[in-house]
Amino acid sequence: MVALAAGKDWQSVLRQAKDFGVRVVAFWDEEAASKAESEKHALGLSRLEIRASGEGVESLATLEDADIVVHAIPGFRGIRPLLSALARGKKVAFAGKEALVSAGDLVAPYLRKDRSLLIPVDSEHSAIFQCLQGERLEDVDEIILTASGGAFRDRTLDEMRAITKEEALCHPTWKMGPKVTVDSATLFNKTLEVIEAHHLFGVGYERIRVVIHRESVIHSMVMFRDGSVKAQLAVPDMKLPISYALHYPQRGERPVPKLWPILGKLSFELPDTERFPCLTLGYEAGRIGGTAPCVLSYADEVLVGEFLAGRIGFLDIYRILKKVLDMYEPREVTCVEVLEEEVRRMDRVIRDMLLVSGT
Repeated sequence: MVALAAGKDWQSVLRQAKDFGVRVVAFWDEEAASKAESEKHALGLSRLEIRASGEGVESLATLEDADIVVHAIPGFRGIRPLLSALARGKKVAFAGKEALVSAGDLVAPYLRKDRSLLIPVDSEHSAIFQCLQGERLEDVDEIILTASGGAFRDRTLDEMRAITKEEALCHPTWKMGPKVTVDSATLFNKTLEVIEAHHLFGVGYERIRVVIHRESVIHSMVMFRDGSVKAQLAVPDMKLPISYALHYPQRGERPVPKLWPILGKLSFELPDTERFPCLTLGYEAGRIGGTAPCVLSYADEVLVGEFLAGRIGFLDIYRILKKVLDMYEPREVTCVEVLEEEVRRMDRVIRDMLLVSGT
């Protein structure tokens, strides 16, 4: 390990830098970088180089002695590090789905040259990537993304009106960060994953399907034109897709328990888009194209933050996302600056919407 990046958890990063002999770290938060600089000597890390801000984080993605870049930056700010790594020809173990959703048109030229430059770490896309090994993309009939259904898969629409932040952060299967957990509860995470699958695998939106699979054992499936279906099964543990990405094209030692002693019933059902309408937005934004997926993804970042802060209700997330998408006129994505301009502009629009609605 040659470098580490984080938002602001400087204590954990300094401990890891010491444990793994890392020579450079970066923090998005400049105050965290300053604190790490002042505390590194006490840990015997006097020679550790500390970089700050988005530029500092982005610089790590291009280090000459990095064989593989693990991209796990959530949200819009992950775009520039991703593009910088790809421009340097780095192999990227990719978990920051919002960056690909937002900048898929800018990433596409790199994937046309070599799809293995971007090795997915999301469990669903890792499963699809594994199922496609040895197969031709032209033989793919459908990509089938599985979803646990989130924390409220059995709630009625009326019951969901009063959902609290604490309830939304209790996922039935996975342990994830707050933003991802709320996205799982609204099924907006599948909205992002539909667009991500489109870019990763070059499959049209009409051939990407979502099914609810409560057990989270089948991580996704691929149906081929002859009717055959491949599925990747494993215990629900992110160690496995991370290990697969880091070792690809080989496989490492098993990092998770064996599946067979605990394998039981496997169930499937269609998602209820009346209760979870966020799922439809990914298809809508993807078909609109241009900057629409970027703006939708960014709007969700803002609205999930508002929900977690107690300023809007759970169902308001979809209501405002739909309003944003309906009124938005997309631009062609010619460069990352276009995305940044649109996000700045739409940030003001969304904030105004929140003010008008009294939140």
